[in-house]
Amino acid sequence: MQHLDRRKKLTILGAMMAAMLFAALNQTIVGTALPKIVADLGGMEYYSWIFTVYMLAATVTTVLVGKLSDIYGRKPFVVIGIAVFIIGSFLCGLAQDIIQLILYRGIQGLGGGVIMATAFTVVGDLFAPRERGRWQGAMAATFGLASVFGPTLGGYIVDHTDWHWIFWVFLPFGFVALALILFLFPSVAKREGESVDYAGSAWLTILIVQLLLAFSWAGEKYAWSSPVIIGLFVGSAISLALFLWAEKAARNPVLPLGLFRDSVFTLSNIIGFLMGAGMFGAIMYMPYFVQGVLGTSATISGYVMMPLTLSMVVASSLSGQLISRTGKYKVLALVGLLIMVAGMLLLYTMDRSSTNWTAIWFNMVVGIGLGIAFPIFTLTVQNAVPDRELGVATSSAQLFRQLGGTIGVSIMGTILTNRMNTRMAELMAASSEGAGSAMPSEAAGESLAEVANPQILMDPDKMAAARQSLAPELHGLFEQMVELLREAMSYALSGVFLFGAVLVALAFVLTFLLKEIPLRTANKQPSSSEEDGDKQLRPPLKTEG
Repeated sequence: MQHLDRRKKLTILGAMMAAMLFAALNQTIVGTALPKIVADLGGMEYYSWIFTVYMLAATVTTVLVGKLSDIYGRKPFVVIGIAVFIIGSFLCGLAQDIIQLILYRGIQGLGGGVIMATAFTVVGDLFAPRERGRWQGAMAATFGLASVFGPTLGGYIVDHTDWHWIFWVFLPFGFVALALILFLFPSVAKREGESVDYAGSAWLTILIVQLLLAFSWAGEKYAWSSPVIIGLFVGSAISLALFLWAEKAARNPVLPLGLFRDSVFTLSNIIGFLMGAGMFGAIMYMPYFVQGVLGTSATISGYVMMPLTLSMVVASSLSGQLISRTGKYKVLALVGLLIMVAGMLLLYTMDRSSTNWTAIWFNMVVGIGLGIAFPIFTLTVQNAVPDRELGVATSSAQLFRQLGGTIGVSIMGTILTNRMNTRMAELMAASSEGAGSAMPSEAAGESLAEVANPQILMDPDKMAAARQSLAPELHGLFEQMVELLREAMSYALSGVFLFGAVLVALAFVLTFLLKEIPLRTANKQPSSSEEDGDKQLRPPLKTEG
């Protein structure tokens, strides 16, 4: 698509950004509304599946669509992705129980995965590597803006109207995005002589599903040593072996193993995996600190988190501009990761004496580092592969980042639980020794233990109700118990942030090994050793509309 004039390129990019914004807003608007949705539908025990099923569906489609769009072109998949996402969103608003909502969220995830897989790839289709930094940053900023306004809007809607409108409010925007893609996006003829790798696709899907379920459930629903988790890990290993066998035998593999011979491709994906784990650690667990340790309300917590996203949006835009002007990216990547490590270490230093303003400033440091480094490693992957592998290379970068986030959050959850239990036991023992005869009776102690648990710190209303359920003489002890819980959670979260800092620091070290390939001013075509002549190259575009 690089032969198109600049005006048409920007028009196509605008249509793609509209589609991405539609998906991102619908994805981020749900978070703050889910507690009220679950309260209405019931099924609290299935709460995590609302997130898990979306993640599973989106991750699977991300890597599969990458290769298929290299063969059939991006347009049909973008159209299908938006249409499926619209249908999923509409059905979510009609859900009558939690099982229906989970099923419809899976449909949303299928569409969302397709949109996200193609969005960043289209930048590679439209622009040469030297120009991509600017537009990759713009795409990242689009998602960042949705992350800022989505949760706030979601909270407003559930507070002032029916929760069903969470899923319906942006449907008109989805139809506009669909129309823009249909009429403005060029079509590309199917590559002749290329087959679909069905066996590889099936084994890769089974591998991803088992791996994500194992890390999503481990330490939460099941113990790490439970038969279910061990079985999933064993199944993942078997699926990986079968996938590798299928890819070696495939004429047109869904994820060409030869790409991993390129050190830039391999290192970039490993760094993206580590950065994804650290990034999600900050984003997922920082609200725990703000609400659970500092005692801030959920609404104010959203405002405390907002500077992280805003600083990421600004930094990613500036980073992209600098890359496009200079053609250099390695120094920027190192600077971004170093700032991110510093931000994670600052989060590690927070304790009960910290304030919301402390959290805001430290979040901004993390956001700046993340914004600088985040778009770069998609760019390095795209710059290292031929044009014909652009889709699968871009989707692989997203796959490794998502896997890093899932695995990182799971391990951090285990760290949080173990450190909190250990610290709470120490604090309770010290409190018992100091209290002496002032300790409550065994029955009163059981009552306190029943109502004072870590989850209660996240909901001030439940905390107030729990306090009122106790006898008046236990109110003072309940307040002491809550303070111990806050102290234990602070200690536990410091370990989580330190683990995230170590992961990002490892990514920083690996970046030194990354070979900086000068950004090309044109797309990289396959060499004669990679292709059997010109007939394998992408056919000319058929412009529609």
